[in-house]
Amino acid sequence: MDDDERRDTIGTGHVAPRRSASSLAVGRSSRGDVIFRQLARGSGILLLLIIIAIAAFLVSKAVPAIAKDKSNFLTFTGWDPDGNPPKFGIAPLAAGTLITSALALIMGVPVAVGVALFISHYAPRRMAQLLGAMVDLLAAVPSIVYGLFGLIYLVPAMAKFQGLLHKYFGFIPIFSSTGFYTKSLLVAGVVLAIMILPIVAAISREVFLQTPREHVEAALALGATKWEVMRTAVIPYGRPGIISATVLGFGRALGETIAVALVLPITFKVTLKILDIQGNSIAAEIAVYYGDAGKVGRGALIAAGLVLFAMTLLVNLIARAIVARRRDFRAAAA
Repeated sequence: MDDDERRDTIGTGHVAPRRSASSLAVGRSSRGDVIFRQLARGSGILLLLIIIAIAAFLVSKAVPAIAKDKSNFLTFTGWDPDGNPPKFGIAPLAAGTLITSALALIMGVPVAVGVALFISHYAPRRMAQLLGAMVDLLAAVPSIVYGLFGLIYLVPAMAKFQGLLHKYFGFIPIFSSTGFYTKSLLVAGVVLAIMILPIVAAISREVFLQTPREHVEAALALGATKWEVMRTAVIPYGRPGIISATVLGFGRALGETIAVALVLPITFKVTLKILDIQGNSIAAEIAVYYGDAGKVGRGALIAAGLVLFAMTLLVNLIARAIVARRRDFRAAAA
């Protein structure tokens, strides 16, 4: 019996088992896992409570204003909440918000994915680092800068382009116009496309870089070209990430305020004509009119914010369902 065991037997009459260093490490690791798990659970619950609190606040402020509305809140195309009687509707704002955000996705997401592919698999290392830094820098530019860029440069610069669209594609209803080209839904869509590009590109780039090297090498070994490798190995692997990045970009486009307010004409008309001087969005309406609104007017604007909140939540739920379905499909295929 060694000295340690003798000390353990003093006053007990038996030999106490010794705890190994590995068991002590396992105990500390288990306690650390428990603490981390509780912190993570608490963070998730806190986030859920914050979302519920925001929703409750919006509902409590919006319902009284909607109750005083003497028109149909969902279909009315005017906005006079402080009038006598109050009349206001969300239809023009919701239509403008969805159209400009959809235009931003159509124009911005393909470019962003192309930029991400070039940085992750085509560009030399130094160029990729430089381009990656520039993309990240674009995400840090304030919204007001994008808005001023759109107002001062894009509005006059795109007048001729809008005229050409009307000239050659005017038979399509969305490209019909009165012939006066300035602020429009199209210009707002271009500004939003520039704004969401760095978000979608940065996330897609990181996802593409996580593509297993074995997939790429297997495709090359089968004689695939560089583009075929992208199409058959890289893009399918990163599709859930692209969807998530697109949803984040869509959320940014839905909630943009100042930039849209500067380049979008403030009118209340449901229209699909993206070249005319008409359109509005929920976020821009709140930013422009909240300071001058009365009690009912502020409640009406909060009701519009509630609709925007519901739209964003619905888009995120749909995106999560799509991503989960893709993940299940890939797991089954594996």
